Amino acid sequence: MDKLSKLFLHRIGVPTTENVTFENLSSILEKTAREIPFENLCVIKNRTTDITKENLVNKILNRNEGGLCYELNTIFYLFLVENGFNANLFQGVTSDPINQQWSKTGRTHVVIIITYNAQQYLVDTGFGGNLPLKPVPLNGDTVKSSNGEFRVEKTNHEYGDYVLYMKLKHKHDDWKLGYAFDTTKVVKNLSELNEVQKIILEHPASRFNKKPLVTRLTERGNIILTDTSFTEWIDGKVQTKEIDKTMFNELIKGNFGMDADILESNKKGGHGNETI
Repeated sequence: MDKLSKLFLHRIGVPTTENVTFENLSSILEKTAREIPFENLCVIKNRTTDITKENLVNKILNRNEGGLCYELNTIFYLFLVENGFNANLFQGVTSDPINQQWSKTGRTHVVIIITYNAQQYLVDTGFGGNLPLKPVPLNGDTVKSSNGEFRVEKTNHEYGDYVLYMKLKHKHDDWKLGYAFDTTKVVKNLSELNEVQKIILEHPASRFNKKPLVTRLTERGNIILTDTSFTEWIDGKVQTKEIDKTMFNELIKGNFGMDADILESNKKGGHGNETI
């Protein structure tokens, strides 16, 4: 097992002796969603770096931080490849589930497609609280997990040839549009994702360059931290409390395992809104 795989399994609390197979991929996806937060602090704190294997390992596996989709799904893709999976990265466009409008930032969502036994599956660890937690087949079958129901349908859309639909547990009564993605345009080099990061950093419509956001799934829901509030979803019930900077620092360490002092000292070189 290569170094990245060992570090990744250690990060999510899985023995490094465990074999990573398609059969236990759902378990690994759940552990990843609960241990590695979806967060935009590197964007807010002006310390983004180029999207490379080395930089992602350092940020997510060594410094115990999280990231946005182009970071989380990329490092998971590298993890899958190291473990013998037939995997590729693709770009997509997200939809606002409230007003069902496509993101004005364009193709800035990054997803993974794996092929197993001649069947293609969508894998996503970078969609905030909307994670399927299981590989979703591209044949239209519905997948059920602890986070809800998910399906992928073939389509002929300006943003891609497939669309993800979701019905989140305790949150959605009907199917909601998640995003469209294009399987005809594979990401051939990680450097292509630097443009995605640049758009997230600079685009006025970007949801992630305006205020801090840190979120992860829990066994009974999810937690969401911003600079002004801490929200907990527990078995479909939501509680939100207002916070200040001191409480933010305490909550990010206690609930996400991230050290606010380290985050401040690691400033490198970007900008930063709402929960997912």
